[in-house]
Amino acid sequence: MNSTQSEALKAKVKKLADATQTISSDFTQFKHIDFLSNDIESSGVLKFKAPDMVKWQYTKPYNYSIVFKDRTIFINDDGNKSNLDVGGSKLFERLNRLIASSIRGDMFDEEEFSMKFFTDTESDLVHFSPKDPQFSEFINAFHIRFDKKGEVVQVKMIEPSGDFTRIEFHNRKTNEALSNADFSQ
Repeated sequence: MNSTQSEALKAKVKKLADATQTISSDFTQFKHIDFLSNDIESSGVLKFKAPDMVKWQYTKPYNYSIVFKDRTIFINDDGNKSNLDVGGSKLFERLNRLIASSIRGDMFDEEEFSMKFFTDTESDLVHFSPKDPQFSEFINAFHIRFDKKGEVVQVKMIEPSGDFTRIEFHNRKTNEALSNADFSQ
């Protein structure tokens, strides 16, 4: 992408993200680990409510949910519930902000990331590389694919080892009513 195209994509995605209060979407997740012959596939439902409530609910091949809400991580592992208060953790705050931003697609922070922009006839792709060495110990890069409307259709998180997690979103519903109860364990 040239600079005019990349600036237009940033503006389109930012405008859409600013107007997005809720997202509900089915997802399929593929975990690629180099030494395994096949990727590990799981699926479920993602819910997001601005500014930073996120719920990943896995339904196949197991029941598991993780909720980021009120500076706490709530986990429900097939009925075994736990939570972790991370209110004082700067790393958690960054991680939660990053998760919410990547779901909405608004990660265009040049102080945090180096970015490369690509396009084809069906979608636009942005490679984000963290500039913070501490953060890049966990994640080497994010690749976010946008449809031509500017909605996130795929997120790929690449670890320093080269292993990666690719999440594909489908059946997305934006700005439909979600209550706080939708973010319970």
